[in-house]
Amino acid sequence: YHKKKIHNGNTAPKWHVTGLFPYIRFMVVLLVFSQVLPFPSQVVYNRVGKCGSRTVVLLLRILSEKHGFNLVTSDIHNKTRLTKNEQMELIKNISTAEQPYLFTRHVHFLNFSRFGGDQPVYINIIRDPVNRFLSNYFFRRFGDWRGEQNHMIRTPSMRQEERYLDINECILENYPECSNPRLFYIIPYFCGQHPRCREPGEWALERAKLNVNENFLLVGILEELEDVLLLLERFLPHYFKGVLSIYKDPEHRKLGNMTVTVKKTVPSPEAVQILYQRMRYEYEFYHYVKEQFHLLKRKFGLKSRVSKPPLRPHFFIPTPLETDEPIDDEEQDDEKWLEDIYKR
Repeated sequence: YHKKKIHNGNTAPKWHVTGLFPYIRFMVVLLVFSQVLPFPSQVVYNRVGKCGSRTVVLLLRILSEKHGFNLVTSDIHNKTRLTKNEQMELIKNISTAEQPYLFTRHVHFLNFSRFGGDQPVYINIIRDPVNRFLSNYFFRRFGDWRGEQNHMIRTPSMRQEERYLDINECILENYPECSNPRLFYIIPYFCGQHPRCREPGEWALERAKLNVNENFLLVGILEELEDVLLLLERFLPHYFKGVLSIYKDPEHRKLGNMTVTVKKTVPSPEAVQILYQRMRYEYEFYHYVKEQFHLLKRKFGLKSRVSKPPLRPHFFIPTPLETDEPIDDEEQDDEKWLEDIYKR
């Protein structure tokens, strides 16, 4: 890490991490010329809901046993925004975990150095914002193939008129579920815990970009998950060595296929255009991350199979992804689900 010395009045000098960006460039050089990589002993995956986190956490459970690192998960699944005291307590708990560790939880970015801790290496994955929204919308109502096969009703407390609310009506009539601030979802995971990070706007967008540059080793794109896993294996071999072969294993794919959202329908082009306008900051961030990710891929000779769309497309027709992960961090007990399928 590149560090700087800061004097604060009469207090003793303190050392603070200035950012991960120089560290990342240094690692890229090492990878290209020697394939040797420093071993980060503290990694945080503050996973974004509905962006493939079930798949990745299941892989991490297998990898932690294989490589002997400490996978630290949380029993809290529905609290991404924390008070100052809650931030301090969580950072303390994470920092005292047995190293090497990889901590994972649905939580907005935490600044460890603000509370005197060592800033860990961050990783994350995001996806097209409209696809993420649609997956969440229909999963809350109808669940996935596991529930379908077992005749389970998703969100039993939901009123029938809400469950069968047409997606176009929800968008065009500006229902709360289909409008801001509910649509401003991905950026706060990178912006952080500041109250302004929850307000759709330039301030939160720019702060999120800054944190991506300074604190995240890799932010991947779910639509190109195999390349994400390949780069994670290159960057963090002590954690992710062999991850791609596990992911491609037919038995593992069978588990993933059971989590695809059912009864998903495509909104009209008019409705999608409205979503794009409401989610314009989310899309600016998504395209920024995608561009950085493709730049990184080119450094390693990986071709981008998905062409870059214009920043403001006329309309967008979502397509199903093999890695579609219907995860609702406000209602779903991820750990129970992961435990169950991991024991199979």
